[in-house]
Amino acid sequence: MDIQNLIDNISTNCSRIQKRTFVKGSIITTYMEKRRQICILTSGKADLIRYNLNGSQDIIDKFSKNDIFGETFYPVNSNNELVVKATDNCEVLIFLYDDISIKCKQNCKYHTELSANLLEIVIQNTMHQNTRIEVLSKRTIRDKLLTYFSILSNKNYNKKITIPFSLTSLADYLSVDRSAMMREIKSLIDEGFIIKESKNVIRLMY
Repeated sequence: MDIQNLIDNISTNCSRIQKRTFVKGSIITTYMEKRRQICILTSGKADLIRYNLNGSQDIIDKFSKNDIFGETFYPVNSNNELVVKATDNCEVLIFLYDDISIKCKQNCKYHTELSANLLEIVIQNTMHQNTRIEVLSKRTIRDKLLTYFSILSNKNYNKKITIPFSLTSLADYLSVDRSAMMREIKSLIDEGFIIKESKNVIRLMY
């Protein structure tokens, strides 16, 4: 499916979709049961964050251009708050899952295209979630780091990888203590598993 073509069609022709901008640090949406909201990030970056009862936070997922998110793809099944927060200035298309079957006044292509490709969208999101589950299923901080680094390397077919967020956010994403993670990264460098070329760029030696 050509996501960009779909976005171009619905953002200019559909009356049932909202096009909104968000500044860095603002909340794009809060996941709420039964709202069935779907969002498409057309520019910028954002994090799906879970705030725990003790005040800590976990980064559940990270979104970039053309990523699709919303509680439709991540069922709300706990009391912990789930929010999507802009980490850059963002532009987002927002609509409801129930609107897919209801044509707008302009009779735009959006509904037909989205309905025809919804299964592929779900499959893409499932694959993305499975990748995160693979990382979090590792028992040690070292294994989580090496698995995540390998995923980035395989995605770009390159041993030189750029971590797409800060080390603090990486610790949140891996659900580990930042200080312990930094010690493990230092050990990986000392043992020759990785070379740190700059702040967020490393080269894999395995």
